[in-house]
Amino acid sequence: MDIEAHILSVQTGRAFDAGWAGRMKRTAIDKTPREGGARAGPLGLDGDEQADTEHHGGRDKAVYAYAREDLDLWESRLGRTLGNGSFGENLTTIGIDLLTSVVGERWRVGPVLLEAALPRTPCGVFQGWLQERQWVRRFIEEGRTGVYLRVLEQGHIAPGAPVTVEHRPDHGITVLAGFRAGRVGDLDTLRRLAELPGAPEEWGVWAERAATRAQNLSGSSKTPGRT
Repeated sequence: MDIEAHILSVQTGRAFDAGWAGRMKRTAIDKTPREGGARAGPLGLDGDEQADTEHHGGRDKAVYAYAREDLDLWESRLGRTLGNGSFGENLTTIGIDLLTSVVGERWRVGPVLLEAALPRTPCGVFQGWLQERQWVRRFIEEGRTGVYLRVLEQGHIAPGAPVTVEHRPDHGITVLAGFRAGRVGDLDTLRRLAELPGAPEEWGVWAERAATRAQNLSGSSKTPGRT
C-alpha cells in the first residue's frame, strides 16, 4: 500500500566545535527533531544554523530534505541505525521519491511553498560526522543526494504535514540528473539548468567549470602542426 507523501520529522541544529569538521573545525550537521516543527523563512528554519555559510544555507539551500526510504536503504548497507536527521537534513520525508524531483518542482507543505533547487554535494565534514570510510565516494556513486529547497511562501512546517507537488516544470531535468551532469561535466545539461528563469547561481558555476574542463581537454589533445 502506498504511503501518502508527508513530512515525517522536522530537524534543526546549532553550530558546534569539532576537530573532524574540516578547516573550520565547526559544523551544524547535528540536527535534532523538533516535535512541534518549525517556521520556514527565506533563509531556512527558525532555530537552525549553518557553520560554513559559504557552502551551506542561503536562499537556494534554505531547507534540506532527505527521504526516510533512502535512510532505510543506508541503514541496511551500513549495518547501523540512522535516525531522522542523521544526514543533517531539516526535513525527513516519506512517500515522495526525491530521486525523481525536477529542478524547479514546487511542493505545498501546509502553508509553506517549497521549490527544489539543488542536490547535496557531500564533503569531508559529512564523512567525519558519520565516521564511515570512503563515505563521500559512496554517497556520490549512489546518487541519493536529497534535495535543497527554496522557501517561496513562508509558514510553519510540522511533522505529519502532507507534501503535494503543485508544479513540475516540463524541462524534465531532475535534481539527480543535474548532480550527475556536474560530476561528469555534461555541459549541455548544466547550461540548460543555468539558463532556467531564476535558476540558482550554482548551476551556472558548475556549467563554467564544465566548459573550462572541456576547453582544457580539447587543448591538451591537439597535435602541434608541422612547419
